[in-house]
Amino acid sequence: MADYDEAPTRAQITKVAVASIVGSIIEQYDFLVTGVIAATVWSGVFFKLPQYAAAAAAISVYGIGIIIRPIGAYAFGHLADRYGRKDALVYALVLMGVSTLLIGLTPSYDTIGVIAPVLLIVFRLVQGISFGAEFGTAATWVAEQAARSRFRAFWSAWVGFAIPIGLILGFGSVIVVKSLMPQEAFTAWGWRILFVLGFLVAIVGVFIRRRTEDSFVFERHRRREDVLQYPATQVWRDMPLVILRASLVNAMFGGAFFLYFVFGTSYMKAVGFAGSEPEQIGLIAAAFMLVFMIIGSWLADLIGRRAVLLIAAVVLLLFAIPYFYLVDTGRFLLAAVGEVIGFGFVFGFGYGAIPAFYTEIFPTRYRASGASAGYQIAQVYGGGLIPILAGLVLKAVGIHQAYLYIGGLVMVYAVLAIFAIVTTAETRKVDLEGIMTPSPRA
Repeated sequence: MADYDEAPTRAQITKVAVASIVGSIIEQYDFLVTGVIAATVWSGVFFKLPQYAAAAAAISVYGIGIIIRPIGAYAFGHLADRYGRKDALVYALVLMGVSTLLIGLTPSYDTIGVIAPVLLIVFRLVQGISFGAEFGTAATWVAEQAARSRFRAFWSAWVGFAIPIGLILGFGSVIVVKSLMPQEAFTAWGWRILFVLGFLVAIVGVFIRRRTEDSFVFERHRRREDVLQYPATQVWRDMPLVILRASLVNAMFGGAFFLYFVFGTSYMKAVGFAGSEPEQIGLIAAAFMLVFMIIGSWLADLIGRRAVLLIAAVVLLLFAIPYFYLVDTGRFLLAAVGEVIGFGFVFGFGYGAIPAFYTEIFPTRYRASGASAGYQIAQVYGGGLIPILAGLVLKAVGIHQAYLYIGGLVMVYAVLAIFAIVTTAETRKVDLEGIMTPSPRA
């Protein structure tokens, strides 16, 4: 774009939105595929331990890819705020694609011994670092490009659209690849195809991102020579409470994802849902999630970001336990309704506002760093801690009673999110080009 004083056209906003969503789709694809493969395949391929110990080791390797994400958020947030949103996301996608491919190519324990799990851990750490760059920086890129649009939340939500799309692609890929070969072949080598596919999509994403411009807000900011030397550090000094409040909101969604999508799937199987019925219900919920996300983003532009987020939080608070009573009926339709409300609506509707909410509460000089920090530290105590606590609960009381404790824990997360939302100012009419200096210790 030659003149950065003129607002981007709809075509230019769309181009950035499409480029931003590619890496986020890969992230969600990996989140599902890696979780499924770690739980069902890795224990026998990469670890020579007793059954439960091997399963625990495989899931732990999966978990470290989540816990490491704040480091990626810090490193790539710094790059994005100092050198540009687009360039940081190109580098992140290259790292993501390479690490995903290397995981798929890692030899088994029977081939190279203990080096196999060591390599798996290293590649999973690298993958987690690259994922730490995605959401906050991608959301910043789109929000700034659409800074003067009346539909800024809608455009920003394109990053969120990647969640249901990635889940659908992940589920679909696992189902298709499994259907093409015997289970023994899938366990031996077929699962690796899923990671090669992730690498190929990443190549396409790099090509698309390289041909896209940076946001016009950042370019104007850079021309004013307001770029900080250490933006990822400075945002923590200036706005620690804002980062904390933002993380509390996303931790709630991490809890909802685990409650309904991860634990909920296991619970369905425990109460008698046969074959692929739980996965089919998950696919239905993911499809509805995309619809609710579009509606949520539209309402976020109409009535505000906080109102949409509060509705999602209240529904999660009230529905966390009743959901399981619908599943307990053993009826496919009622369980699907429960999943659509608990997972599809809460996650989808709320995420219609999340990308705009995260980017609009930080000034341009460290917007990517702030948004990435708030989003990714929530992955540690929201996405990472809940499965650990849930494992302890499951061991202590069994799956048929665990839902009361796990549901109660997620309800606590919902209450904390409601507190964070109501104590954060509405940002629907905020001028992203005008926020250059934050309030002290805001």
